[in-house]
Amino acid sequence: MRLDAAMILTLVAMAIAWLAWQTREPAAPAVERLNVQGLMSTGDEEFRRVTGPVPMSFPEDHALHPGYQYEWWYFTGNLDTAAGERLGYQFTLFRFASPPGEELDSAWATNATWMAHLALSDSRHSRFYQAERFARSALELAGADQDRWWLRDWEVIRRGDSWHLNAERDDFALALELTATRPLVLQGDAGYSRKGPDPGNASRYYSITRLATSGTIRIGDETLPVDGLSWLDREWGSNALGEDQVGWDWFALHLDDGRDVMLARIRYVDGTTSEWSYGQLVFPDGSHRYLAAEEYEATVSRWWTDANGSRWPLDWDIEIPSADLDIQTRAVFDNQHWQGSVDYWEGMIDVINTADGRKIGRGYLELSGYGEG
Repeated sequence: MRLDAAMILTLVAMAIAWLAWQTREPAAPAVERLNVQGLMSTGDEEFRRVTGPVPMSFPEDHALHPGYQYEWWYFTGNLDTAAGERLGYQFTLFRFASPPGEELDSAWATNATWMAHLALSDSRHSRFYQAERFARSALELAGADQDRWWLRDWEVIRRGDSWHLNAERDDFALALELTATRPLVLQGDAGYSRKGPDPGNASRYYSITRLATSGTIRIGDETLPVDGLSWLDREWGSNALGEDQVGWDWFALHLDDGRDVMLARIRYVDGTTSEWSYGQLVFPDGSHRYLAAEEYEATVSRWWTDANGSRWPLDWDIEIPSADLDIQTRAVFDNQHWQGSVDYWEGMIDVINTADGRKIGRGYLELSGYGEG
């Protein structure tokens, strides 16, 4: 059968439409909004559990860990433009496994859902940008090995002790190089991080607390050279939170004296602090010391109410007597509120010396489990 010009044009248009459909930005899954407690606790005994310390090996442990319920690769950072203006960013790759089942002989078969979060905090205009993507683990749409972490064209590539992050959407983009300036830190007991009393209420957890960062950030049509400091957290496990635990308040602080401080205040449903809270103090030479729950006190000094009516504790008073620290943390601006499939707050903070009001550092604060009622 001969094809006339009109038919050829019609077939070409159909092919273009099909290709556009295949490469479209996927929408968020049509499911109820996710919550932290549900994502990090399960009764499914077929997932592997973290029940004690085991040796870690690098770079192999930068890759994914099949069989566990969840895993994430998590960057945050405070950056400055050439004009000294403050920007912050977050890039996170999450993997959530399906319960083990029958193996399907298909290239489309998948045993995990991947989710990526990209956010930018612009202090110049107190504006928060965010983007979320999902992908299946099939067909190489998302994954993580020891040298590359990716979800479609958002990716992190490792070269030695440096990571190259590239992620873009229409209204903003990141192109950053991050180089470790101190050794990797195994959190908890040699990377075994307890969250609660039951077997398996734990994760494997390591951090690179100080990464020298440079590159460019695009906001709209404006491209800005930036430099500053970033933080990498890596964690995986199953059933980490107990049934009576609802979320956490996480602080990652870069102090001007060269020390880094991580605090993870785990909360019970009634808002009180769990005795399984913990922290880490990292010194300029790379040595570090575990902080038990009783070694620090974090008290809310200011709450912020979002447009949905949920309250978030943005400003804190923190005491760590053994580190000679009596500090305050203050949000750089209030609305750094993530409102995708998971509701949480993640943003830039300042660290202030309580005694004289001097700024002595910067950091990032993550608040989970508050906007899920």
